[in-house]
Amino acid sequence: MKIDRAVSIIDRLGICLVYPIDNKPEPASLWSAAYPKRKMNWSWDADADPRVAEVWHLRERLARSSDVAYAKWFRGRATFFSLPVFHALLGRLTRAGDLFAGLPHEANEILERLREVSPRSTKELRAEVGLQGKPFESLFTHAMKALWTRLLIVGTGEVPDGAFPSLAVAATEMMFEDSWNARAHVPPEADAKLDEVLARSPLFAKELKKSEKAIRDARRPFDDDDL
Repeated sequence: MKIDRAVSIIDRLGICLVYPIDNKPEPASLWSAAYPKRKMNWSWDADADPRVAEVWHLRERLARSSDVAYAKWFRGRATFFSLPVFHALLGRLTRAGDLFAGLPHEANEILERLREVSPRSTKELRAEVGLQGKPFESLFTHAMKALWTRLLIVGTGEVPDGAFPSLAVAATEMMFEDSWNARAHVPPEADAKLDEVLARSPLFAKELKKSEKAIRDARRPFDDDDL
C-alpha cells in the first residue's frame, strides 16, 4: 500500500488503529479499510501474508510524516488521526480541564526533556530520566501512558539505536505547534468531523470519555483550595 492511499484512508476515517482487534470491524483500522475481505493473522514466518509486515513498516513512515498524527492513544495501541480530528481531540481534552494536572512526576520529567529537544527515542528518554532497566519498567510505562492518553506526546517514527529500533516521540506542542496553540479554538468543521467519528465508533467515544474524566478528576498537589 502506498503512503498516499494510507493517508487518504486515515483522513476518511478520522481515527483508526493500525490493525483490527481480533479481526472485529470496530474500532476501525487501517488494515480493515485497506483489505476489507482479508483477515489479519499476526504471523511473521515464511507463510505469513506479506501485507502484515508491509502495513507495520508503513506505520513507521506515516508516523514520520506530518500528514497525520500518531499516538498510542486507544488502549495503548498504535492509533492514527487525521489532522482536523486530532486538533478537535486536543480541544475536547483541553475543555475537560488542565492537561498537565495530576501527571506522574516521571511524565513531567519526560515532557520537559521533549520540550528541550523533540523528537527523541524512548531509549534516550529512559536514560535521561533515570528509568532504565527492568526495575523501572512499570514507572516508565505508566508515565508514557499518561502522556499518550492526553495526547501530550506523539510518535514520529523510529530510531535505530540498538538491536531493535526505538520509537521516536515528540512533544505535541513542538510537533504540531499550530494545532496545540489553537486547541481552544477548534474550527466547527473539525469538531463536527470528530462527532461523526465518535458516533460511528462507540469504543473510541468511550476512550475519549475516559481521558476526559481523568483530566477532570485530576488535581495538582498544591491547589489554592488546599491553602
